[in-house]
Amino acid sequence: MENKDNLAELHTLRHSCSHIMAQAVQNLYPNAKLAIGPAIENGFYYDFDIEDATLKEEDFEKIEKEMKRLVNMDLRFEKYVIPDVQAQIDEFKKAGEIYKAELLEEHKNDNPTLYLTKDKDGNVLFNDLCSGPHLENTRKIKAFKLLSVAGAYWRGSEKNKMLQRIYATAFSTKDELKEYLDMLEEAKKRDHRKLGKELDLFSVHDEIGAGLVLWHPNLALVRENIENYWREEHRRRGYVIVNTPHIAKTKLWEVSGHIDHYRENMFFVQKEDDSDEQFIIKPMNCPFHILIYQAQRRSYRDLPIRMAELGTVYRKEKSGALGGLTRVQGFTQDDSHIFCTPEQLVNEINEIIDFIQDAMSIFNMTFEVELSTRPESFVGEIENWNKAEAGLKEALEKRGMKYDINEGDGAFYGPKIDFKFKDAIGRTWQCATIQLDFNLPIRFDLKYQDKDGELKTPVMLHRVVFGSMERFHGILTEHYAGAFPSWLAPKQVAIVPIADRHAQAAEELFFELKNKGIRALLDDRSESMQYKIRDCLQNKKIPYVLVLGDKEIAENTVAVRARGRGPIGTFKFDDFVEKLEEEIKTKGKKIVE
Repeated sequence: MENKDNLAELHTLRHSCSHIMAQAVQNLYPNAKLAIGPAIENGFYYDFDIEDATLKEEDFEKIEKEMKRLVNMDLRFEKYVIPDVQAQIDEFKKAGEIYKAELLEEHKNDNPTLYLTKDKDGNVLFNDLCSGPHLENTRKIKAFKLLSVAGAYWRGSEKNKMLQRIYATAFSTKDELKEYLDMLEEAKKRDHRKLGKELDLFSVHDEIGAGLVLWHPNLALVRENIENYWREEHRRRGYVIVNTPHIAKTKLWEVSGHIDHYRENMFFVQKEDDSDEQFIIKPMNCPFHILIYQAQRRSYRDLPIRMAELGTVYRKEKSGALGGLTRVQGFTQDDSHIFCTPEQLVNEINEIIDFIQDAMSIFNMTFEVELSTRPESFVGEIENWNKAEAGLKEALEKRGMKYDINEGDGAFYGPKIDFKFKDAIGRTWQCATIQLDFNLPIRFDLKYQDKDGELKTPVMLHRVVFGSMERFHGILTEHYAGAFPSWLAPKQVAIVPIADRHAQAAEELFFELKNKGIRALLDDRSESMQYKIRDCLQNKKIPYVLVLGDKEIAENTVAVRARGRGPIGTFKFDDFVEKLEEEIKTKGKKIVE
């Protein structure tokens, strides 16, 4: 994990750089009005209201040039406590800085501050409403880059004015900036939306709605193999697999607390023949699993009960936030709910962590861990929340696992452990999570008979390994750059005959592979052999190409080329098939060589 002190320093650097960018933009566009300019993960942004100009990426060069001029002036950042807030609000309004005036009005009782930039002679060149912190001066701003421009509604509301947002980044050194920019270039090549079109993986259509995905055969096949692994592993680890409806009466969500705490994200359905009966398209699977638990009397001998479902849920999102597979409105969770006694809790959490580690090792991913604590809006008693947080900490600390605390970011019903998977180019993605819940079992009055004969309330764990299947497949596509390993690849082998006279033998091999359950492609197009090999390996990203000519037919062999490795030799056809089957079975732990 990155050092927290380094992250704080980087945050301060980027926040300071956002002020310099705002100052540069106002120097170049005097009519620009300032909104907000926070540091964010991997960079910063600033929102501007500019009536007489539309910013484009072609404008970045001159903005960066002006920023460099300001940085080279060795400007000083100075905190200034506003002595007369109303006078400052009036001053902002007079200058047309309506957004700053609005923000200051909101925070007038919070000892608001400005940050001034001063030159060497002490002249104030710029001020911004801000709580800091900032660098002492611009001397440490050495490496920055403007990245993109986009529209952004003021305060994120479509009812407000659309502003112009410049995204940028800054690092302590030019080498770090170059490394990050190189990563961004690689990320563009791996963009799952781009690869989705090139490899015919998925599509989204206006006729259906934003954030609702059609899985094409190629990606559906990848998903089928992952789901098969998911089912096998869950059964092996003592889970029972269930299925539940897509909708339920509003009453269910009132009991669960979702109506009060999650309403803005839920889709409602009204029955035409009964105006009093309203349904909700499920945003979560947990209330259904609770009712399955409730369907019969439970004893301590039955626990833990580990219930799993590939359950499709729907959550309302703003259309501007949706994109590709990673931000959707309808998605399938690899969901599980575990009902256990308090004594079993730590062991259950550890078994889930083992499951996550095992699963991620298959995809050659590592992960970082965060513990998210009680949010402002929560249900249940604080005493139970404290016990829940302590239980999660105990589980992590018993196995010596490093973790960060993410204050106030827990679910409304319980704290959680989040696992951020690291992909092939070093980006982190939120996927797996473990959420501890003392509240829903109480709200639904869940009970089990303990060994002393008393009825007691079980502890409930909410858990996903992959998270959203849509999101995880988007991440996987980028992680592998579309080159899925053989056990997942839509086509595992391509057969390329050298000339027309080899086509019949190639077709026979194709059917042999097909009969053995290997996903094969016969490429008998009237193109050159080298073109077909290159197209299959590089464009279609098929793991193996078998080349068949006179010599190979005579000797019952195939010349094998492997994606990313080139020619790996000539194999007896049956030997190659045996090695490939082993590679598929071991999910790449043993490869054809």
